[in-house]
Amino acid sequence: MERHAHMQTNYNGIPVPANGKAIEYANGEYTVPDHPIIPFIEGDGTGRDIWRASKRVFDAAVEKAYGGKRKVEWYEVLAGEKSYRKTGEWLPDDTVKATVDFRVSIKGPLTTPVGGGIRSLNVALRQLMDLYQCIRPVKYYAGVPSPVKHPEKLNVVIFRENTEDIYAGIEFREGTPEVAKLIAFVNDEMLKGTKKRVRLDSGVGIKPISITCSKRLVRAAIAYALKEGRKTVTLVHKGNIQKFTEGAFREWGYEVAVEEFRDETVTERESWILGNLEANAKLTAEENAALIEPGIEFAAKEFGEGVVAEVKAVLAAIGETHGAGKWKQKVLINDRIADSIFQQIILRPEDYSILATTNLNGDYISDAAAAQVGGLGIAPGGNVGDGYAVFEATHGTAPKYADKDVINPGSLILSGVMLFDFLGWTEAARLIESSIEKTIAQKYVTYDFERSLEGATKAKTSEFATRMIENMA
Repeated sequence: MERHAHMQTNYNGIPVPANGKAIEYANGEYTVPDHPIIPFIEGDGTGRDIWRASKRVFDAAVEKAYGGKRKVEWYEVLAGEKSYRKTGEWLPDDTVKATVDFRVSIKGPLTTPVGGGIRSLNVALRQLMDLYQCIRPVKYYAGVPSPVKHPEKLNVVIFRENTEDIYAGIEFREGTPEVAKLIAFVNDEMLKGTKKRVRLDSGVGIKPISITCSKRLVRAAIAYALKEGRKTVTLVHKGNIQKFTEGAFREWGYEVAVEEFRDETVTERESWILGNLEANAKLTAEENAALIEPGIEFAAKEFGEGVVAEVKAVLAAIGETHGAGKWKQKVLINDRIADSIFQQIILRPEDYSILATTNLNGDYISDAAAAQVGGLGIAPGGNVGDGYAVFEATHGTAPKYADKDVINPGSLILSGVMLFDFLGWTEAARLIESSIEKTIAQKYVTYDFERSLEGATKAKTSEFATRMIENMA
C-alpha cells in the first residue's frame, strides 16, 4: 500500500484499512483512487443508528453504480462520547490528524458535553483545515411534509463564509477591565468629536470581514455555479446598515465576478444597461442612466454624472461581448439585503439559485430555507476548504432516541450524496438521491415524517435504509 511519509499505520490504535489509498490533492485537483480511505465519525446518541443505516446505503449505491470496481474503505476515527470512554479525550489529536491526512471525511452529530471546556470538533477542524465554505444545498424531495404550498420551487445552494464575521469569537464581557479599555479607546479616540458613544455598561463584540475571506468564498460560489450550470449567484448582505463590513462583502463579491469571471458573468446593473439598449437602440447614456436610477434628476449632480459614466464604461467594456442578448447566457450576479432574502425565498423562490453569504446571515438563512422544504431533519451540509472537506449531518444527537432505531437518517445520507458528488462519483450520488426520493414517495418513512403524512407506513431507521437499497434496483 502506498503511504505518505507522515501517514500513520493507525490512529487512536485503530489500524488503517490495508487495501485502501488516501485521496491526493495537488494544484487545486483531487485524485480519488478506486478504493479511497474515508474517515467517519459515527456521532453520539442517535448517530450510531444513523451511521449504521447510512453506511449500508452508501456501500450499496457504490456497488450498484460501479459493479465492484470502486469501493469506499471506511475508516472509523473517534470523537465525542465514544472517544471519551475509550481514550479519556473528547477529541484526540489522532482524530484531527487522520481527518487532515485523508482529506475528505464524514461525521454524524456530536454532543457538546455539559460544563463545556472541550474544543468543538467542528471549530477545531474548521480552523486547522481552513474550511472556509459552509455549503448547504436546499431542495425539495417529493413527499416530504412541508409548511409551504410549493416547496418544490425552492432549489438553492447556500455558500456561507465559515471563518470570520462574529464567529471570529472576539468579544469582551460587560464589566471587565478589558471591555473598559476597549470602550475607552473607541469613545475617546475613534469617536472623538462625534456624538456617537458606546455605553459603558456594554459587552462588545468585534465583527471582522476581510477582502481575502469574502473574495475566496464568492469565488467558490461562482465557480460552483459555472460547473453546475446554475444561472444566478446572489450576494446576501446587510450593507445598507454595516457599510464597511457587510457592504464591503457585497462590493468585493462584485469585484470577483467582474475581474476574475468577466467572460462568464454579468452583474444585475450591467444586465439592465444592456437590456435597456436592446429594447431601444437609440437610447443615449443619459436616458439609460435615468432608467436604471429612477429619480436621478433629483439627486446631486455628481451622482447623476457618475451613473452616466458607469453606463458608458459598461458599454465600452462588455457591449460587444455581452450585448445583443448574449448576457442572458451568462451567470447573473446580483445582491439582496439579508432581511429581504427571507421574504424573497418564500415569495419568489424560483428567482434564486446560489446564495453567497457572510457567516451570521448564512447561519440564519440555511435553517430557514431548510424548514421551507420540510427538511430540517434531512438537511445535509459540507465544510470545504482548499484540499479538505468534512461532510456532516446538520442536526443534533437526540439522546433520548439513541439506539432505538427510530430516527431519520436523511441528513447524513444526503451529506453522503454531497460527498460522492465532491469525489466525482456522481453515478452513486444520483442513485442515492433517486432512491431516497422514491422511498419517501412510497410513504415509507421514519416517525418524524409519518406523523404528518396521510397514509404513511412508519419505518425504523434500519428498515428505511433497507427499502432505499431495494429501490436502487
